[in-house]
Amino acid sequence: MATATYPPPPPYYRLYKDYLQDPKSAPEPPPPIEGTYVCFGGNYTTDDVLPNLEEQGVRQLYPKGLNVDFKKELRALNGDLQLHILELADILIERPSQYARRVEEISLVFKNLHHLLNSLRPHQARATLIHILELQIQRRKQAVEDIKRRREEAQRLLRESLASLDGH
Repeated sequence: MATATYPPPPPYYRLYKDYLQDPKSAPEPPPPIEGTYVCFGGNYTTDDVLPNLEEQGVRQLYPKGLNVDFKKELRALNGDLQLHILELADILIERPSQYARRVEEISLVFKNLHHLLNSLRPHQARATLIHILELQIQRRKQAVEDIKRRREEAQRLLRESLASLDGH
């Protein structure tokens, strides 16, 4: 059995040899990437934009525009999905060779469902942030109340101590 040792570290490790004594001796990190970049052969972009279905070559099954009733459309697509799955089961029983078209229809419905759900992500992120901030406010109010209660208890103990000292 042949084994190999770990490869030597890259040569730029020498740039950081005095980092513990002088942290400013190390080079600055590179600036953040902006725009498009290539990673493992794929082109990516730093713009966080959800591409529409037509750009992806997928037919859109729900109305276009900004005023989409997400709840209604998700329910409609869910109903379509259930219908297509039942039709696929029937076809697999009666005509198994003709299943491919139904699978493509199911795939189309799934892609539309996923796109609708992904378009709700910004709303979900906002709602999650609001919830986290409300919890933080609630915890801070509880902490303030706890501090007030302890202060009042400490003041009461001081008054009792002073009263007992005055009584002697």
